[in-house]
Amino acid sequence: MAHTSPAANDAASLRLVDDYSLEMTGKDIPGLEQARATIPAGTKINVTFLGNEDLDMRVAASKAVKDMGFIPVPHISARRLSSQAQLEEFLGRLQEVGATEHVFAVGGDPAEPEGPYPDSLSVIRSGILQKYGVKEVSIAGYPEGHPDIPNDVLWRHLEDKSAALKDAGLDAVILTQFAFDTDPVTTWIQGVRDRGIETEIRIGTPGPAGVKRLIGFARRFGVGANAMIVKKYGFSLTNLMGTAGPDRFVTDLAALLAQNPTSGDVKLHFYTFGGLLATSQWARDYVAARS
Repeated sequence: MAHTSPAANDAASLRLVDDYSLEMTGKDIPGLEQARATIPAGTKINVTFLGNEDLDMRVAASKAVKDMGFIPVPHISARRLSSQAQLEEFLGRLQEVGATEHVFAVGGDPAEPEGPYPDSLSVIRSGILQKYGVKEVSIAGYPEGHPDIPNDVLWRHLEDKSAALKDAGLDAVILTQFAFDTDPVTTWIQGVRDRGIETEIRIGTPGPAGVKRLIGFARRFGVGANAMIVKKYGFSLTNLMGTAGPDRFVTDLAALLAQNPTSGDVKLHFYTFGGLLATSQWARDYVAARS
């Protein structure tokens, strides 16, 4: 069946891209420096918690984000934490550089927890975040599911984390895995709202990047990337040497959200596989073309 895009809605597109957030690693301070002039002041920038990076790198990256006039959102990878002391050391170091108001709590990659936190819910329920000045916690959403976790479990976890944050008096954001296909995204958003969760949702999508690189990340994270889906997104599996940007995905998603007033507060989060500069330039040019 041929895919028909909904009619473009420039006003809705501008609303969706406004106040977007970005992602960087602990190693990407030079990339942030290069891109700083094209990123709006006050933009939220997530700092990942990767296994091949250490405490100093994560803190330095969060400090750089803050110092350049953006809002750091450091990741806390629950299953990578070896102890409560390690969590408190991380939060303490972040607090010293003014980078604890916003965090992203996620389970993380290790098959077996390295310490007392098997999931992000256990970190949220620990009561430790508030001690270090955390005010808002982002939690993960999976519109296309998770390769290792059944959908009913994902929904239960989302409900439990949302309730735990509310009980703790912490603001919440749902930040999703990246997607190529608007259909499961809009269905999932409706599922969130149908469960009475009114939290801001940030839909993850890749910034412009090489097609081969995008496919590699999609396979790694279990994101649907068959020929029909990627054609709908705007590239072909037969031309892996090219690059692709999220123009069609963002335009279509904005139009679909505008048609459904129950979608609530939805924004974008860009995974910067092609670099911070390329992504921020894309967002700037996308907005300029519709303003």
